[in-house]
Amino acid sequence: MAEILRITLVHSTSKAKKNQIATVAALGLRKIGQTVEQKDTPQVRGMVRTVSHLVKVEEA
Repeated sequence: MAEILRITLVHSTSKAKKNQIATVAALGLRKIGQTVEQKDTPQVRGMVRTVSHLVKVEEA
């Protein structure tokens, strides 16, 4: 496993559920196309799984 995950928001959160919007915000994403780097931890993997249909994930 890589130590860093590169997470990009690729879809709008306008029609997402409240918990999914909160998860995207907690990951540090605000705008479509924005990319953040997070440590590869089980907590972050769980957050990504929750919003997997909204984000693109790459191992860096």
